Amino acid sequence: MSVTLKTKITIIALQVMSICYAAMAYADDSVEFNTDVLDAADRTRIDLSRFATDNYVTPGDYLLDIRINGQPVGQEKIRYIDAPEGKSTLPCINGDLLSKLALKEDARLKVEQRYENCYVLQSLPGAKLSNYAGVLEITVPQAWMKYNDPNWTPPERWDEGIAGFIFDYSLNGQLTRQFDNSDNYSSLSGYGQAGVNIGGWRVRGEYQTSYYSENHQFDFDWNQLYAYRPLPMMAAKLTLGEIYLNSQVFDTVRFTGVNLASDERMLPPALQGYAPEIHGLARSNAKVTVSQSGRVIYETTVPAGPFNIQDLRSSVRGVLDVRVEEQDGSVSTFQVNTANIPYLTRPGYVRYNVSGGAPSRYNHKIQGPSFLSGDFSWGISNAWSLYGGLQSSGREYTAASIGIGRDLSILGAISVDATESWTRNREGERLKGTSYKLSYAKTFEEYNSSITFAGYRFSQEDFRTMAQYLDERYQGYDHLGREKELYTITGNKTFWADEPGKATTVFVTYTHQNYWDRRSQDRYGFAIGRSFRIGNISGITANLSAYRTDYKGRKDDSIAFSISVPVGDNRWAGLDVQTNNGKTSPMASYTDNSDYNNLWRIRAGASQSGNASVDGYYQHRSQLAEINTNASYQQNQYMAIGTTLRGGFTATRHGAALHNSGATMNTARVMVDTNGIGGVPLNGERSRTNSAGIAVVPDVVSYNSFDTRVDVDAMDGDIEPSKAISTATLTEGAIGYQAFGMAKGMKMMGTLRLADGSEPPFGAEVYNGDGVSVAMVLENGQAWLAGVNPDETLNVMWGGKKQCQVTIPPGTTGQQADTLLPCR
Repeated sequence: MSVTLKTKITIIALQVMSICYAAMAYADDSVEFNTDVLDAADRTRIDLSRFATDNYVTPGDYLLDIRINGQPVGQEKIRYIDAPEGKSTLPCINGDLLSKLALKEDARLKVEQRYENCYVLQSLPGAKLSNYAGVLEITVPQAWMKYNDPNWTPPERWDEGIAGFIFDYSLNGQLTRQFDNSDNYSSLSGYGQAGVNIGGWRVRGEYQTSYYSENHQFDFDWNQLYAYRPLPMMAAKLTLGEIYLNSQVFDTVRFTGVNLASDERMLPPALQGYAPEIHGLARSNAKVTVSQSGRVIYETTVPAGPFNIQDLRSSVRGVLDVRVEEQDGSVSTFQVNTANIPYLTRPGYVRYNVSGGAPSRYNHKIQGPSFLSGDFSWGISNAWSLYGGLQSSGREYTAASIGIGRDLSILGAISVDATESWTRNREGERLKGTSYKLSYAKTFEEYNSSITFAGYRFSQEDFRTMAQYLDERYQGYDHLGREKELYTITGNKTFWADEPGKATTVFVTYTHQNYWDRRSQDRYGFAIGRSFRIGNISGITANLSAYRTDYKGRKDDSIAFSISVPVGDNRWAGLDVQTNNGKTSPMASYTDNSDYNNLWRIRAGASQSGNASVDGYYQHRSQLAEINTNASYQQNQYMAIGTTLRGGFTATRHGAALHNSGATMNTARVMVDTNGIGGVPLNGERSRTNSAGIAVVPDVVSYNSFDTRVDVDAMDGDIEPSKAISTATLTEGAIGYQAFGMAKGMKMMGTLRLADGSEPPFGAEVYNGDGVSVAMVLENGQAWLAGVNPDETLNVMWGGKKQCQVTIPPGTTGQQADTLLPCR
């Protein structure tokens, strides 16, 4: 049964009056309505007094979405109390919400406290609170607040999450069959983490495992056991256990002890550094492994062609070893120096990093003298920063560093420092050496280009980092070589960025590293991409990449060219031509990215040896895991298949769920609870609730505002959500929790009647047992109910409290034109 014409007229009349009220509320505190547009009977059953006063809300408790100066901060229970003059009401906020405002101390003292845990913010000059559509908008003048960055969420609003258990994994399997000797080779490798969250503490164990069929060797190691907790009000992180020193001044060393360090991710975006990127070129579908000092920190499968790894941890510093294993079994390796931008700190602020402990090996045994390490950066002024540090284990090893950084404004930023070390070698001889470093960075936003990093470093022959000292003293070798000079530059430029169909991006990278005790290493990289149109065909892209690596006496040259033409919605046909050390392989390709959760590509052509070649790549994202599968065939040579499986498991007191997961350790995640209703899609269908109504949205960037969204358009028609979006800012490694009220069931028209035969007032709300609104009462007690079930009891509320209950009759199917619902 449709809503009657009379009801529609009534609704329109109320809407018109509401619009008039909204416009007049700015001019006067009170408004009177002419109800002559309503029937005589309706005038007695509709209470418009709440609209007569600006932002009037009936006294009572309400669960509202909160926004502070336009930023959503979650839900809070707000109590509305009568104002002293008795003509309006005031929202009463609790102490927790008051803390989230991040007020200056003098402003906090101006906020009036009516009674225990009840603060009236209107007592703060300039503060305004308005309630509309279930949202309490709090506006506070910026002068009263500690922070003034509108794009950053202050630490008072960060969420440390709930207690729970996590287990994340990344597994990679390879199977290769060689045609010339009929040999089969298989391998399985993996890494991940397991741990628990208790309050602000995160206890973690990082593991890696491998198996090779050739020698039937299986290895499993817990390579790092530690616990940490974020300290938001100090913008720092405390870590206990087995730690890799993460310093802007000193190189990485593994130790067992304690570390307290400023965490730049907690700073506003303009003051943060950057996460390293790795660019390379794969000849075929390949496995890329990134390790540091033997510890795997990233592993993935990439399709043939250029690759760019961007999701490394921002805490990764120092030299990284990159291993590219092709499906034919060949391996290429190179090193990447993760350069830092100039070490600058905002005026008056001090960044620090203090550690103490003893060096430890991968078997968890202590090896080497105890040491203390500390470094700092002090923002002297808007332009200058002073930084340095000291690292010492008594007479065995000491290093001291001092440097200065300068903000050159439109010219970028630069820093220069010197580090001197004093070392006692195995023979008891004292060695002294110095290392100098120069760094420069500049982003040219007006030219759509940047020099990500440019730098030079020179180390004298007797200079030692602590890791080098430990290797020489206790292992008898220096497996990394003693660094002499390092030149490095990385930059990019986009031409014609504002002209559709002409945007051209150029990327360059260059690294030269030489040593005192071994051969040098050189790596050059160049890439250019262009989008253009031919006739009526737009969106055509062409890319050219070239890399040369000279590492450990081996030269490796790779050039790749590709062109793709759109043949549909997110579908392309293309041609890939790749040359490796003079051998060329042309391949025709077809790519389909129309479904975010199912991406695939297939190629066919000739291998570098001239034989027929076919390969394919498929990526599937599900609520349980992410699967990357690739296969290759080369005539008369080999056939290979590889798969990467990434996923995780999260359990809390609210429930548990398997979920997909990225490759980065210690990212935050959000557990979503939908009242036991399964199949609810979230965040672009990247996650979906299980049969218990639980889902986990993984890989949330810590200290950044994140929206958890219900994909309403993709839901089943019998599900009704109470809200569709929730926002939170999670600390590192946190398990957030978001409960979305859901109702699942039929839709039906009902007529509510009270015991005396009258009907509830127009605008009364109908809620199910979970507190989800399923209907609003219209004229003559009629209500369109959504998400209800036979025998279900519903609460009817008006005047700020529950007034009566209705029960859906047994056997109701929703096909009836109207159903009488007694409200008792």
